Amino acid sequence: MPLYEHVFLARQDVSAQQVEELTAQLTGVIEQLGGKVTKLEQWGVKSLSYRVRKNRKAHFTFMNVDAPSAALSEIERQERLNEDVLRYLTIRVDEHEEGPSAMMRKSDRDRDRDDRGGGFRDRDRGDRGDRGGYRGDRDRGDRGPRDRAPRDEPVAEEATGTEE
Repeated sequence: MPLYEHVFLARQDVSAQQVEELTAQLTGVIEQLGGKVTKLEQWGVKSLSYRVRKNRKAHFTFMNVDAPSAALSEIERQERLNEDVLRYLTIRVDEHEEGPSAMMRKSDRDRDRDDRGGGFRDRDRGDRGDRGGYRGDRDRGDRGPRDRAPRDEPVAEEATGTEE
């Protein structure tokens, strides 16, 4: 059977329990149609890059699915009908990844970085060499600040276009 990765986003005002019930419903549909869910991950509530149906955050759920295409078509149809599902994405893959997905590894990495006491801002930038000062540090010598003195030379008159 073909292998798929399926992600759906549920509205943020839906409780985590309701998201689990929706996931269980979709898993049941897949199993009724002769497939199985090999991995299920709840990624939690995450911020969206842009507003989707007036929502700035959503519950993310990831599934590795081993099922016929009819099963995926049916869960996508049900997700279109469900008002709590904002978006979904199904991708056919050659093989499923072993272990946690990249999103779960990312949260582990963030947790490790927090344990070390910082992130990007605290990282050592290394030797940056003599970069010199910025323009304000230049030695002005005996010059003072610039003055707005009137110009000594006369202002050129505009040509009128007629010659005498």
